[in-house]
Amino acid sequence: MSNHRWSTVEAWAWFETQPWLVGCNYIPRTAVNQLEMWQSATFDLETIDQELGWAAGLGMNTVRVFLHDLLWRGEGEKFLDRVDQFLEIASRHGIRTLVVLFDDCWHDGAKPGAQPPPVPGVHNSRWLQSPGRRAARDRGTWVRLEQYVKAVVGRFRDDDRVLGWDITNEVTNHYLPALELVPPIRAIALTAVRVRQRLSRPVTVELMVAAFGWARSVDPTQPLTAGAWRKSSGELNRTLFELSDIITFHNYEPLSELAQQVDELQQLNRPTLCTEWLARGYDSEIATHIPFFRSQKVGCLNWGLVDGKTQTTVRWKWASPRLRRTLPWFHDLLRRDGTPYREEEAFVLRNETHAANGSRS
Repeated sequence: MSNHRWSTVEAWAWFETQPWLVGCNYIPRTAVNQLEMWQSATFDLETIDQELGWAAGLGMNTVRVFLHDLLWRGEGEKFLDRVDQFLEIASRHGIRTLVVLFDDCWHDGAKPGAQPPPVPGVHNSRWLQSPGRRAARDRGTWVRLEQYVKAVVGRFRDDDRVLGWDITNEVTNHYLPALELVPPIRAIALTAVRVRQRLSRPVTVELMVAAFGWARSVDPTQPLTAGAWRKSSGELNRTLFELSDIITFHNYEPLSELAQQVDELQQLNRPTLCTEWLARGYDSEIATHIPFFRSQKVGCLNWGLVDGKTQTTVRWKWASPRLRRTLPWFHDLLRRDGTPYREEEAFVLRNETHAANGSRS
């Protein structure tokens, strides 16, 4: 491969060497956010090893994990050594890793060190933006962000344990915390964000475009991508697809809407991977979606593995009143002792992954 966007021939040649890619977005149950997952004081190898063993037992062969630029700023190669340890553990369990470099979601103002405890009853209450809007707007920070991208991708550019590089998670999705506000204030906040996005190209889009270039400059052998997270974001999605070697997207909707989106994305004639899905109560379910993904040869990574400090078994704050009364676990698959939340879901996962990829023995 060379430092340009892959051709469709190159993308399909890569894809044809892959199994059906199935897995989850992963953070250990002992970590409340990306910093707590990776910092030296709280890097929990024992739990990671245990939980990735559970994931392999479900038939999973892929996990998506989120880094944070402040980890490189503060600890440099020592941080990358921990990434290497993670990749080695995952590989021993037959799992490869899709690495996320930046993230526009949730809370700005990340600070290294001890992280606050989760807010009781709040979904993903301490998740962090990377680098955050304030840092992204300061062009003086881009020098260290470039160093971060080149250091991480450069270290693992030819490492088969790395499935690919997800440059930015949900670029421009800065307004999720606003959705926790009461409805009148929430509506005002969302309108203000969307107006700003229409009036000018968000700086984090510019940062993402630059980061694709930084990553390509070290000539990785793995694909680069950034996922479409809103079907209605036409111009933004075109930018994402034009930059990406493989097509990735998020979908938390019922099967009929997922199928429609997959059909549209397959018109782009590139391998397709759904890097976020599963929203029980919104009819985004294991029983319906896993067989569909397999039938379409679309990779899939649901949100979450084990019920933990991120509290993503709890519904989004903006779920409807009906869902507040009736919603089961929202994300995640396993209880903290490794037993399935629903045995029938574990059966579907094992059955479909075995049928697609054979025995893991």
